[in-house]
Amino acid sequence: MRNRVYVFDTTLRDGEQVPGCQLNTVEKIELARELERLGVDVIEAGFPVSSPGDFRSVVEVSKAVSEPVICALTRAVEHDIEVAAQALEFAKRKRIHTGIGSSDIHIYHKLKSTPEAILERGVKATRFARNLVDEVEFYCEDAGRSRPEFLAQMVEAVIDAGATVINIPDTTGYCLPDQYGALIDYLMNHVSNIDKAILSVHCHNDLGLATANTIAGLRAGARQMEVTVNGIGERAGNTSLEEAVMIMRSHYETLKLDHNIDIQRIYPASRMVTRLMRMPVQPNKAIVGRNAFAHSSGIHQDGVLKNRENYEIIDPQDVGIPASSIILTARSGKAALSHRLDKLGVTLNREELSAAYDKFLLMADEKKEINDEDLMKLIGQEVKQRVLEIESLEVVCGSNDTAKAAVSINRNGVKAYNEAAGNGPVDATIKAITEIMGLNVKLEEYLVQAITGGSDDLAKVHVQISQDDTFFHGFGCDTDTVLATARAYLDAISKV
Repeated sequence: MRNRVYVFDTTLRDGEQVPGCQLNTVEKIELARELERLGVDVIEAGFPVSSPGDFRSVVEVSKAVSEPVICALTRAVEHDIEVAAQALEFAKRKRIHTGIGSSDIHIYHKLKSTPEAILERGVKATRFARNLVDEVEFYCEDAGRSRPEFLAQMVEAVIDAGATVINIPDTTGYCLPDQYGALIDYLMNHVSNIDKAILSVHCHNDLGLATANTIAGLRAGARQMEVTVNGIGERAGNTSLEEAVMIMRSHYETLKLDHNIDIQRIYPASRMVTRLMRMPVQPNKAIVGRNAFAHSSGIHQDGVLKNRENYEIIDPQDVGIPASSIILTARSGKAALSHRLDKLGVTLNREELSAAYDKFLLMADEKKEINDEDLMKLIGQEVKQRVLEIESLEVVCGSNDTAKAAVSINRNGVKAYNEAAGNGPVDATIKAITEIMGLNVKLEEYLVQAITGGSDDLAKVHVQISQDDTFFHGFGCDTDTVLATARAYLDAISKV
Protein backbone atom coordinates (compact mmCIF):
# COMPACT_ATOMS: atom_id res chain seq x y z
CA MET A 1 0.00 0.00 0.00
CA ARG A 2 1.77 3.13 -1.23
CA ASN A 3 0.18 5.38 1.39
CA ARG A 4 1.43 3.25 4.27
CA VAL A 5 4.29 4.93 6.16
CA TYR A 6 6.63 2.55 7.97
CA VAL A 7 7.77 3.83 11.35
CA PHE A 8 11.45 3.14 11.99
CA ASP A 9 12.22 3.87 15.64
CA THR A 10 15.82 4.64 16.52
CA THR A 11 15.32 5.58 20.18
CA LEU A 12 17.55 2.67 21.23
CA ARG A 13 20.34 3.73 18.86
CA ASP A 14 20.34 7.41 17.83
CA GLY A 15 18.31 8.38 20.90
CA GLU A 16 20.72 6.60 23.22
CA GLN A 17 23.61 8.67 21.84
CA VAL A 18 22.48 11.57 24.04
CA PRO A 19 25.05 12.02 26.84
CA GLY A 20 23.73 10.50 30.07
CA CYS A 21 20.94 8.52 28.38
CA GLN A 22 22.71 5.19 27.97
CA LEU A 23 20.60 2.12 28.71
CA ASN A 24 21.68 -1.27 29.95
CA THR A 25 20.45 -4.44 28.25
CA VAL A 26 17.51 -4.99 30.64
CA GLU A 27 16.30 -1.41 30.09
CA LYS A 28 16.62 -1.79 26.33
CA ILE A 29 14.49 -4.91 26.41
CA GLU A 30 11.82 -3.14 28.49
CA LEU A 31 11.71 -0.22 26.07
CA ALA A 32 11.79 -2.48 23.00
CA ARG A 33 8.71 -4.32 24.27
CA GLU A 34 6.94 -0.99 24.78
CA LEU A 35 7.86 0.03 21.22
CA GLU A 36 6.41 -3.24 19.98
CA ARG A 37 3.15 -2.50 21.85
CA LEU A 38 3.23 1.01 20.37
CA GLY A 39 3.23 -0.55 16.91
CA VAL A 40 6.53 0.58 15.37
CA ASP A 41 7.53 -1.35 12.26
CA VAL A 42 11.30 -1.32 12.76
CA ILE A 43 13.41 -1.07 15.93
CA GLU A 44 17.00 0.01 15.41
CA ALA A 45 18.42 -1.82 18.41
CA GLY A 46 22.02 -0.63 18.33
CA PHE A 47 25.44 -0.49 16.69
CA PRO A 48 26.79 -3.98 17.50
CA VAL A 49 30.45 -3.45 16.60
CA SER A 50 30.71 -0.37 18.81
CA SER A 51 30.89 -2.27 22.11
CA PRO A 52 30.23 -5.70 23.70
CA GLY A 53 27.30 -4.15 25.56
CA ASP A 54 25.67 -2.92 22.36
CA PHE A 55 26.22 -6.30 20.71
CA ARG A 56 24.58 -8.07 23.66
CA SER A 57 21.66 -5.63 23.64
CA VAL A 58 20.92 -6.28 19.96
CA VAL A 59 21.02 -10.04 20.64
CA GLU A 60 18.63 -9.81 23.60
CA VAL A 61 16.23 -7.36 21.95
CA SER A 62 16.10 -9.75 18.97
CA LYS A 63 14.98 -12.50 21.33
CA ALA A 64 12.51 -10.34 23.26
CA VAL A 65 10.27 -8.99 20.47
CA SER A 66 8.73 -10.72 17.48
CA GLU A 67 6.61 -8.29 15.47
CA PRO A 68 8.97 -5.43 14.48
CA VAL A 69 11.96 -5.81 12.19
CA ILE A 70 15.14 -5.62 14.28
CA CYS A 71 17.78 -3.43 12.68
CA ALA A 72 21.50 -3.13 13.43
CA LEU A 73 23.66 -0.20 12.32
CA THR A 74 27.07 -0.59 10.65
CA ARG A 75 29.61 1.38 8.70
CA ALA A 76 30.37 0.30 5.13
CA VAL A 77 32.95 -2.09 6.54
CA GLU A 78 32.78 -5.87 6.14
CA HIS A 79 33.74 -6.56 9.77
CA ASP A 80 30.96 -4.25 11.02
CA ILE A 81 28.47 -6.04 8.79
CA GLU A 82 29.58 -9.52 9.89
CA VAL A 83 29.24 -8.53 13.57
CA ALA A 84 25.77 -7.06 12.93
CA ALA A 85 24.62 -10.27 11.25
CA GLN A 86 25.86 -12.29 14.24
CA ALA A 87 24.00 -9.98 16.67
CA LEU A 88 20.79 -10.41 14.64
CA GLU A 89 20.95 -14.22 14.71
CA PHE A 90 17.82 -14.60 16.85
CA ALA A 91 15.71 -11.88 15.22
CA LYS A 92 12.52 -13.12 13.57
CA ARG A 93 12.90 -10.36 10.97
CA LYS A 94 16.32 -8.80 10.57
CA ARG A 95 17.80 -5.80 8.78
CA ILE A 96 21.34 -4.49 8.42
CA HIS A 97 21.61 -0.70 8.15
CA THR A 98 24.86 0.18 6.42
CA GLY A 99 26.06 3.22 4.50
CA ILE A 100 28.59 5.96 3.94
CA GLY A 101 28.85 9.73 3.46
CA SER A 102 27.45 11.14 0.22
CA SER A 103 28.15 14.89 0.43
CA ASP A 104 31.31 16.48 -0.92
CA ILE A 105 32.04 17.71 2.61
CA HIS A 106 32.06 14.15 3.93
CA ILE A 107 33.72 12.58 0.90
CA TYR A 108 36.66 14.99 0.73
CA HIS A 109 37.06 16.21 4.32
CA LYS A 110 35.87 13.30 6.49
CA LEU A 111 36.56 10.24 4.39
CA LYS A 112 39.53 11.74 2.46
CA SER A 113 38.35 9.97 -0.67
CA THR A 114 36.71 10.51 -4.07
CA PRO A 115 33.09 10.12 -5.23
CA GLU A 116 34.07 7.13 -7.41
CA ALA A 117 35.76 5.31 -4.52
CA ILE A 118 32.87 6.05 -2.14
CA LEU A 119 30.38 4.71 -4.65
CA GLU A 120 32.38 1.52 -4.97
CA ARG A 121 32.57 1.08 -1.19
CA GLY A 122 28.82 1.59 -0.84
CA VAL A 123 27.97 -0.98 -3.50
CA LYS A 124 30.44 -3.51 -2.07
CA ALA A 125 29.04 -3.12 1.47
CA THR A 126 25.46 -3.49 0.25
CA ARG A 127 26.21 -6.69 -1.68
CA PHE A 128 28.05 -8.14 1.30
CA ALA A 129 25.17 -7.34 3.68
CA ARG A 130 22.53 -8.69 1.28
CA ASN A 131 24.31 -12.04 1.26
CA LEU A 132 23.76 -12.23 5.03
CA VAL A 133 20.20 -10.89 5.48
CA ASP A 134 17.15 -10.31 3.30
CA GLU A 135 16.64 -6.67 4.25
CA VAL A 136 19.41 -4.12 3.74
CA GLU A 137 18.94 -0.43 4.39
CA PHE A 138 21.58 1.91 2.98
CA TYR A 139 22.15 5.36 4.46
CA CYS A 140 23.63 8.18 2.37
CA GLU A 141 25.08 10.19 5.25
CA ASP A 142 24.71 13.98 4.97
CA ALA A 143 22.38 13.52 2.00
CA GLY A 144 20.78 16.87 2.84
CA ARG A 145 23.97 18.64 1.67
CA SER A 146 24.81 16.26 -1.19
CA ARG A 147 24.77 17.02 -4.91
CA PRO A 148 21.44 15.61 -6.15
CA GLU A 149 23.03 14.12 -9.29
CA PHE A 150 25.63 12.14 -7.32
CA LEU A 151 23.07 11.16 -4.69
CA ALA A 152 20.79 9.74 -7.38
CA GLN A 153 23.74 7.82 -8.84
CA MET A 154 24.54 6.34 -5.40
CA VAL A 155 20.91 5.42 -4.68
CA GLU A 156 20.52 3.67 -8.04
CA ALA A 157 23.78 1.74 -7.60
CA VAL A 158 23.01 0.42 -4.11
CA ILE A 159 19.47 -0.59 -5.11
CA ASP A 160 21.01 -2.62 -7.94
CA ALA A 161 23.34 -4.14 -5.32
CA GLY A 162 20.40 -5.31 -3.20
CA ALA A 163 19.36 -2.46 -0.89
CA THR A 164 15.64 -2.60 -0.07
CA VAL A 165 15.41 0.69 1.84
CA ILE A 166 17.37 3.89 1.13
CA ASN A 167 17.85 6.33 3.99
CA ILE A 168 18.21 9.99 2.93
CA PRO A 169 19.39 11.69 6.16
CA ASP A 170 19.44 15.41 6.79
CA THR A 171 22.32 14.60 9.13
CA THR A 172 23.03 18.14 10.28
CA GLY A 173 19.45 19.41 10.27
CA TYR A 174 20.42 21.95 7.60
CA CYS A 175 17.63 21.67 5.04
CA LEU A 176 14.52 23.79 4.76
CA PRO A 177 11.33 21.74 4.27
CA ASP A 178 10.90 22.75 0.63
CA GLN A 179 14.56 21.89 -0.08
CA TYR A 180 14.32 18.50 1.59
CA GLY A 181 11.02 17.69 -0.08
CA ALA A 182 12.50 18.69 -3.45
CA LEU A 183 15.47 16.36 -2.85
CA ILE A 184 13.16 13.38 -2.21
CA ASP A 185 11.09 14.34 -5.24
CA TYR A 186 14.26 14.51 -7.38
CA LEU A 187 15.23 10.98 -6.35
CA MET A 188 11.71 9.66 -6.97
CA ASN A 189 11.93 10.99 -10.54
CA HIS A 190 15.61 10.48 -11.43
CA VAL A 191 16.42 7.01 -10.04
CA SER A 192 15.37 4.45 -12.64
CA ASN A 193 14.96 1.54 -10.18
CA ILE A 194 13.35 3.52 -7.34
CA ASP A 195 10.29 1.23 -7.53
CA LYS A 196 12.44 -1.60 -6.11
CA ALA A 197 13.12 0.16 -2.78
CA ILE A 198 11.53 2.41 -0.18
CA LEU A 199 12.93 5.88 0.46
CA SER A 200 13.35 6.69 4.15
CA VAL A 201 13.60 10.12 5.82
CA HIS A 202 15.90 10.65 8.79
CA CYS A 203 15.93 14.27 9.94
CA HIS A 204 17.76 16.08 12.73
CA ASN A 205 16.50 19.08 14.65
CA ASP A 206 19.48 21.46 14.68
CA LEU A 207 17.31 24.27 13.26
CA GLY A 208 14.06 23.00 14.77
CA LEU A 209 12.86 21.67 11.40
CA ALA A 210 13.13 17.89 11.85
CA THR A 211 9.39 17.19 11.95
CA ALA A 212 8.60 19.66 9.17
CA ASN A 213 11.30 18.14 6.95
CA THR A 214 10.04 14.62 7.67
CA ILE A 215 6.51 15.52 6.60
CA ALA A 216 7.88 17.27 3.49
CA GLY A 217 9.82 14.11 2.61
CA LEU A 218 6.75 11.90 3.07
CA ARG A 219 4.65 14.19 0.89
CA ALA A 220 7.30 13.91 -1.82
CA GLY A 221 7.15 10.10 -1.86
CA ALA A 222 9.24 8.68 1.00
CA ARG A 223 7.41 5.87 2.80
CA GLN A 224 9.55 5.27 5.88
CA MET A 225 10.29 7.80 8.60
CA GLU A 226 13.07 7.42 11.15
CA VAL A 227 12.04 8.86 14.50
CA THR A 228 12.60 8.74 18.25
CA VAL A 229 10.18 8.92 21.16
CA ASN A 230 10.19 12.46 22.61
CA GLY A 231 12.43 13.53 19.71
CA ILE A 232 15.61 12.68 21.62
CA GLY A 233 18.85 12.15 19.75
CA GLU A 234 22.26 13.47 18.81
CA ARG A 235 22.74 17.21 19.46
CA ALA A 236 19.30 18.89 19.17
CA GLY A 237 17.56 15.56 18.59
CA ASN A 238 15.69 13.66 15.89
CA THR A 239 12.22 13.82 14.44
CA SER A 240 9.70 13.21 17.20
CA LEU A 241 7.65 10.06 16.67
CA GLU A 242 4.60 11.49 18.41
CA GLU A 243 4.66 14.73 16.41
CA ALA A 244 4.97 13.07 12.99
CA VAL A 245 2.33 10.44 13.79
CA MET A 246 -0.21 12.96 15.09
CA ILE A 247 0.39 15.29 12.13
CA MET A 248 -0.51 12.40 9.81
CA ARG A 249 -3.63 11.73 11.84
CA SER A 250 -4.71 15.35 12.22
CA HIS A 251 -4.16 16.11 8.52
CA TYR A 252 -5.22 12.79 7.06
CA GLU A 253 -7.59 14.39 4.55
CA THR A 254 -4.67 16.38 3.12
CA LEU A 255 -1.79 13.91 3.47
CA LYS A 256 -3.66 10.60 2.98
CA LEU A 257 -0.88 8.81 4.89
CA ASP A 258 -1.46 5.79 7.16
CA HIS A 259 0.64 4.20 9.89
CA ASN A 260 0.41 1.31 12.31
CA ILE A 261 0.95 3.20 15.58
CA ASP A 262 -1.46 2.68 18.50
CA ILE A 263 -1.70 6.36 19.39
CA GLN A 264 -3.15 5.69 22.86
CA ARG A 265 0.25 4.23 23.80
CA ILE A 266 2.12 7.41 22.85
CA TYR A 267 2.07 8.98 26.32
CA PRO A 268 2.97 5.75 28.19
CA ALA A 269 5.91 5.25 25.81
CA SER A 270 7.00 8.85 26.37
CA ARG A 271 6.90 8.41 30.14
CA MET A 272 8.96 5.21 29.89
CA VAL A 273 11.65 6.92 27.82
CA THR A 274 11.78 9.78 30.32
CA ARG A 275 12.11 7.34 33.21
CA LEU A 276 14.64 4.93 31.71
CA MET A 277 16.81 7.52 29.96
CA ARG A 278 16.52 10.16 32.69
CA MET A 279 15.85 12.66 29.90
CA PRO A 280 13.15 15.18 30.94
CA VAL A 281 10.59 16.38 28.43
CA GLN A 282 10.33 20.17 28.20
CA PRO A 283 6.94 21.30 29.58
CA ASN A 284 5.87 22.91 26.29
CA LYS A 285 6.85 19.89 24.14
CA ALA A 286 4.15 19.12 21.55
CA ILE A 287 1.86 16.16 22.32
CA VAL A 288 3.62 14.82 25.45
CA GLY A 289 4.83 17.92 27.34
CA ARG A 290 3.37 18.68 30.75
CA ASN A 291 1.68 21.83 29.40
CA ALA A 292 0.59 20.41 26.01
CA PHE A 293 -3.02 20.18 27.22
CA ALA A 294 -2.90 22.69 30.10
CA HIS A 295 -4.85 25.95 29.91
CA SER A 296 -4.28 28.99 32.14
CA SER A 297 -5.47 31.90 30.00
CA GLY A 298 -9.03 32.94 30.81
CA ILE A 299 -10.07 33.18 27.16
CA HIS A 300 -8.69 29.72 26.41
CA GLN A 301 -10.20 28.19 29.55
CA ASP A 302 -13.64 29.54 28.72
CA GLY A 303 -13.38 28.20 25.19
CA VAL A 304 -12.17 24.75 26.25
CA LEU A 305 -14.89 24.41 28.88
CA LYS A 306 -17.54 25.25 26.29
CA ASN A 307 -16.08 22.92 23.66
CA ARG A 308 -12.66 21.27 23.85
CA GLU A 309 -12.10 21.72 20.11
CA ASN A 310 -12.06 25.50 20.50
CA TYR A 311 -8.42 25.29 21.61
CA GLU A 312 -7.42 21.63 21.28
CA ILE A 313 -6.90 19.97 17.90
CA ILE A 314 -6.09 16.66 19.61
CA ASP A 315 -8.13 14.94 22.30
CA PRO A 316 -5.59 14.22 25.08
CA GLN A 317 -7.22 10.86 25.73
CA ASP A 318 -6.36 9.80 22.17
CA VAL A 319 -2.65 9.82 23.04
CA GLY A 320 -3.07 8.27 26.49
CA ILE A 321 -3.35 11.43 28.63
CA PRO A 322 -6.39 11.26 30.95
CA ALA A 323 -7.65 14.83 30.48
CA SER A 324 -6.84 18.46 29.85
CA SER A 325 -5.80 20.63 32.80
CA ILE A 326 -7.41 23.90 33.82
CA ILE A 327 -4.74 25.76 35.80
CA LEU A 328 -5.90 28.61 38.03
CA THR A 329 -3.60 31.62 37.81
CA ALA A 330 -3.93 35.39 37.68
CA ARG A 331 -4.74 35.00 33.96
CA SER A 332 -7.74 32.73 34.58
CA GLY A 333 -11.31 33.88 34.06
CA LYS A 334 -14.63 33.42 35.84
CA ALA A 335 -15.47 30.32 33.79
CA ALA A 336 -12.41 28.48 35.08
CA LEU A 337 -13.08 29.56 38.66
CA SER A 338 -16.70 28.41 38.44
CA HIS A 339 -15.60 25.10 36.88
CA ARG A 340 -13.16 24.36 39.70
CA LEU A 341 -15.68 25.37 42.40
CA ASP A 342 -18.28 23.07 40.82
CA LYS A 343 -15.79 20.20 41.11
CA LEU A 344 -15.49 21.04 44.81
CA GLY A 345 -19.30 20.91 45.18
CA VAL A 346 -19.67 24.68 45.51
CA THR A 347 -22.31 26.47 43.39
CA LEU A 348 -22.39 30.29 43.31
CA ASN A 349 -24.88 32.58 41.66
CA ARG A 350 -23.69 35.34 39.31
CA GLU A 351 -23.25 37.99 42.00
CA GLU A 352 -21.48 35.61 44.38
CA LEU A 353 -19.16 34.44 41.59
CA SER A 354 -18.25 38.03 40.68
CA ALA A 355 -17.40 38.81 44.30
CA ALA A 356 -15.37 35.60 44.64
CA TYR A 357 -13.55 36.35 41.38
CA ASP A 358 -12.41 39.75 42.64
CA LYS A 359 -10.92 38.10 45.73
CA PHE A 360 -9.47 35.34 43.55
CA LEU A 361 -7.53 37.82 41.41
CA LEU A 362 -5.98 39.43 44.50
CA MET A 363 -4.94 35.99 45.76
CA ALA A 364 -3.68 34.92 42.33
CA ASP A 365 -1.42 37.96 42.08
CA GLU A 366 0.30 36.77 45.25
CA LYS A 367 0.56 33.05 44.36
CA LYS A 368 1.74 31.38 41.15
CA GLU A 369 -1.02 28.77 41.26
CA ILE A 370 -4.23 28.52 43.26
CA ASN A 371 -5.09 25.15 44.81
CA ASP A 372 -8.38 23.79 46.16
CA GLU A 373 -7.59 24.70 49.75
CA ASP A 374 -7.04 28.32 48.68
CA LEU A 375 -10.43 28.34 46.98
CA MET A 376 -12.23 27.04 50.05
CA LYS A 377 -10.66 29.79 52.14
CA LEU A 378 -11.58 32.31 49.47
CA ILE A 379 -15.29 31.55 49.68
CA GLY A 380 -15.23 31.60 53.46
CA GLN A 381 -15.51 27.89 54.22
CA GLU A 382 -13.67 26.56 57.22
CA VAL A 383 -10.57 24.64 56.17
CA LYS A 384 -8.43 22.66 58.53
CA GLN A 385 -4.88 23.91 58.01
CA ARG A 386 -2.65 21.17 56.65
CA VAL A 387 0.91 21.24 57.89
CA LEU A 388 3.28 18.76 56.27
CA GLU A 389 6.92 19.38 57.02
CA ILE A 390 10.08 17.31 57.05
CA GLU A 391 11.25 17.21 60.67
CA SER A 392 14.30 15.06 59.99
CA LEU A 393 15.78 12.90 57.26
CA GLU A 394 18.66 10.46 57.52
CA VAL A 395 19.84 8.18 54.72
CA VAL A 396 22.41 5.42 54.54
CA CYS A 397 23.73 4.35 51.16
CA GLY A 398 26.87 3.09 49.48
CA SER A 399 28.26 0.41 47.22
CA ASN A 400 27.98 -2.38 49.79
CA ASP A 401 24.68 -1.54 51.48
CA THR A 402 21.04 -1.38 50.50
CA ALA A 403 19.99 2.25 50.81
CA LYS A 404 17.86 3.08 53.84
CA ALA A 405 15.97 6.21 54.77
CA ALA A 406 14.61 7.31 58.14
CA VAL A 407 12.03 10.10 57.81
CA SER A 408 10.14 12.11 60.41
CA ILE A 409 7.20 14.25 59.25
CA ASN A 410 5.16 16.84 61.07
CA ARG A 411 1.51 16.16 60.20
CA ASN A 412 -0.63 18.93 61.63
CA GLY A 413 1.52 19.09 64.76
CA VAL A 414 1.85 15.32 65.15
CA LYS A 415 5.15 13.68 64.33
CA ALA A 416 5.13 10.52 62.22
CA TYR A 417 8.24 8.42 61.72
CA ASN A 418 9.09 5.65 59.28
CA GLU A 419 12.07 3.78 57.87
CA ALA A 420 12.29 2.16 54.45
CA ALA A 421 14.84 0.50 52.20
CA GLY A 422 15.12 1.14 48.50
CA ASN A 423 17.16 1.16 45.34
CA GLY A 424 19.21 4.20 46.32
CA PRO A 425 18.56 7.03 48.80
CA VAL A 426 15.92 8.75 46.68
CA ASP A 427 13.85 5.58 46.27
CA ALA A 428 14.15 4.77 49.97
CA THR A 429 13.09 8.29 50.98
CA ILE A 430 10.05 8.30 48.70
CA LYS A 431 8.96 4.88 49.98
CA ALA A 432 9.28 6.02 53.60
CA ILE A 433 7.17 9.14 53.00
CA THR A 434 4.55 7.21 50.99
CA GLU A 435 4.11 4.71 53.81
CA ILE A 436 3.75 7.49 56.39
CA MET A 437 1.08 9.27 54.36
CA GLY A 438 -0.77 6.04 53.53
CA LEU A 439 -1.71 7.21 50.05
CA ASN A 440 -1.92 5.17 46.86
CA VAL A 441 -0.03 7.49 44.52
CA LYS A 442 2.30 6.88 41.60
CA LEU A 443 5.48 8.82 40.92
CA GLU A 444 5.19 9.93 37.28
CA GLU A 445 8.13 12.29 36.90
CA TYR A 446 11.27 13.07 38.87
CA LEU A 447 13.61 15.81 37.68
CA VAL A 448 16.68 17.34 39.33
CA GLN A 449 18.27 20.60 38.17
CA ALA A 450 21.33 22.47 39.38
CA ILE A 451 20.61 26.16 39.77
CA THR A 452 24.03 27.47 38.78
CA GLY A 453 26.69 24.76 38.94
CA GLY A 454 29.24 23.23 41.29
CA SER A 455 29.13 20.42 43.81
CA ASP A 456 27.77 22.74 46.53
CA ASP A 457 25.02 24.12 44.32
CA LEU A 458 21.34 24.25 45.22
CA ALA A 459 19.37 21.35 43.75
CA LYS A 460 15.88 22.16 42.47
CA VAL A 461 13.68 19.05 42.35
CA HIS A 462 10.40 18.74 40.49
CA VAL A 463 8.12 15.73 40.93
CA GLN A 464 4.82 14.77 39.37
CA ILE A 465 2.58 12.21 41.03
CA SER A 466 -0.80 10.82 40.07
CA GLN A 467 -3.82 9.43 41.86
CA ASP A 468 -6.91 8.21 40.02
CA ASP A 469 -5.75 9.82 36.74
CA THR A 470 -5.28 13.22 38.39
CA PHE A 471 -1.81 14.75 38.38
CA PHE A 472 -0.16 16.81 41.12
CA HIS A 473 3.17 18.66 41.02
CA GLY A 474 5.62 19.43 43.80
CA PHE A 475 8.84 21.41 44.10
CA GLY A 476 11.71 21.39 46.56
CA CYS A 477 15.06 23.10 46.84
CA ASP A 478 18.14 22.43 48.99
CA THR A 479 21.88 21.94 48.74
CA ASP A 480 21.12 18.33 49.73
CA THR A 481 19.49 16.66 46.72
CA VAL A 482 17.76 13.95 48.78
CA LEU A 483 16.29 16.52 51.17
CA ALA A 484 15.13 18.61 48.20
CA THR A 485 13.50 15.45 46.84
CA ALA A 486 11.70 14.80 50.12
CA ARG A 487 10.36 18.35 50.20
CA ALA A 488 9.21 18.20 46.57
CA TYR A 489 7.47 14.87 47.08
CA LEU A 490 5.76 16.07 50.24
CA ASP A 491 4.71 19.25 48.44
CA ALA A 492 3.01 17.18 45.76
CA ILE A 493 1.34 14.87 48.29
CA SER A 494 -0.03 17.87 50.20
CA LYS A 495 -2.08 18.73 47.10
CA VAL A 496 -3.69 15.27 46.78
